[in-house]
Amino acid sequence: MTKMTLGTHPYLLGFDQLERLAERAAKGAEGYPPYNIEHRAPDGFRITLAVAGFAEDDLSLTVEDRQLVIRGRQAEGADERVFLHRGIAARAFQRSFVLAEGIEVEAAALENGLLHIDLRRVTPQGIVKTIPISRK
Repeated sequence: MTKMTLGTHPYLLGFDQLERLAERAAKGAEGYPPYNIEHRAPDGFRITLAVAGFAEDDLSLTVEDRQLVIRGRQAEGADERVFLHRGIAARAFQRSFVLAEGIEVEAAALENGLLHIDLRRVTPQGIVKTIPISRK
């Protein structure tokens, strides 16, 4: 007996992408760096990540196949510092968010150790598609 998955069910044609999106979302369960997600009226969102110690050049934001990927990697310091206590996390990270269709990244800003990423829902105008029926 074969296992019926969401992408192989005969009534859910073309929904295999939804299964992949759910798998991607489940993988992003790491807790570093901490983040907030805010709703900004009427059709916006803001993701805020706590990235203390990271400069703009240490961070990169990309959108890959409707997935927002934020990567952070601090450059190795050339100076030989000796830490008596090191409590500030300086490890590299990658955090991703799956974006719904119609959500676009509008802007990103680094302010006081917080990376703000503004998202906006784009409503397509007049998407009505008529499917012609042909005779055979």
